[in-house]
Amino acid sequence: MTQMQNPSLRPDLPAWVPGAVRLYLDHTEQGLSFRAIARRDGCHASTVLRQVRRYEGRRDDPLLDEALSALVRADGETPCSAMKEDPMSAPIRHQTLDDKQIAREGLRVLRRLAEPGSVLAVAPDMEKAVAMREFPDGRSARTGVVDRAFAQAFALKDWISIRKAGRVTSYELSAVGRMALKRMLETEEGTKQGLAEAPMVFGHQHREWAEREIATEEGPRRMRYNLAESPVAVLGRRRDKDGKVFLTPELVDAAERLREDYELAQMGPRVAQNWERFLTGSDRGGFRSDGLAEGPRAARDRVAAALRDLGPGLGDVALRVCCFLEGIEAAERRMGWAARSGKIVLRIALMRLRRHYDETYGRSGPLIG
Repeated sequence: MTQMQNPSLRPDLPAWVPGAVRLYLDHTEQGLSFRAIARRDGCHASTVLRQVRRYEGRRDDPLLDEALSALVRADGETPCSAMKEDPMSAPIRHQTLDDKQIAREGLRVLRRLAEPGSVLAVAPDMEKAVAMREFPDGRSARTGVVDRAFAQAFALKDWISIRKAGRVTSYELSAVGRMALKRMLETEEGTKQGLAEAPMVFGHQHREWAEREIATEEGPRRMRYNLAESPVAVLGRRRDKDGKVFLTPELVDAAERLREDYELAQMGPRVAQNWERFLTGSDRGGFRSDGLAEGPRAARDRVAAALRDLGPGLGDVALRVCCFLEGIEAAERRMGWAARSGKIVLRIALMRLRRHYDETYGRSGPLIG
């Protein structure tokens, strides 16, 4: 059978829009029959039918419905009235997203959704989607924020699926999204290492471990970490001999806030930023206006302020465990500490970090993202 090319009658659609969505719009908006589309694309009519019916059956998904409605209006026939009627779908209709932006935000948000108990929550009156994580004790914490336009793109690409519908709809990472995340992680590593790594992209989607390259004073270093669980979350479940949790929810929240700011800060051009330099103050004054979006620049400022407040030692362990997702034992070895001392120092660091956030921003701020 000839491979489907999906040229579509809507060449104005962004390149990132999936081919199945283009087929759906060709049939529903342009009026092409299944047979006509099949003849054009060199495939069987039943193939087109299945893809169109699949998206038709998902129109009860609010994010998907918003995205499809926005793409229908993307021809510019009624731009002003469309924005007034449905302001939430305006970002995609303006054609402002591209593959790199979606992959960048997808890597950040899907990595959060891969953690146990995590969902992406949206509501009609919310301009942004919020990543939430529910812990075993029933407590929930916000772990990330993403513009609604990107959440709509995730739904179009089938990276997320509805977990619970209602006034506040929650989404979970789909099987397609999990494979896409692992491919993005491998692509990120392959880009750093050269084209020789390209054949591993699809093989990596079947693993739960990932690797990242971080900048240190000794040069770039590769580190392996658990894609679905952070070291802080693991310690947050452990209890001491008295039955008390080793890290209280407040300390886990502080660690998650630092990690989210770190992830947001990586969106700028200084992705290989050597954060360890902030512990010695050698990078002071490095945050001048450079045309970046305010979000990444402000997040980078907050990470730098937190590390400087913690100082060497406490800042080291917070950076390695909370941001680099380095295990406690590995951090102890790298810093030359005694065995089983790292988690004690980490708890002290998180207590200091919590105080820094409370004194600098108050208990409710700043809003990440």
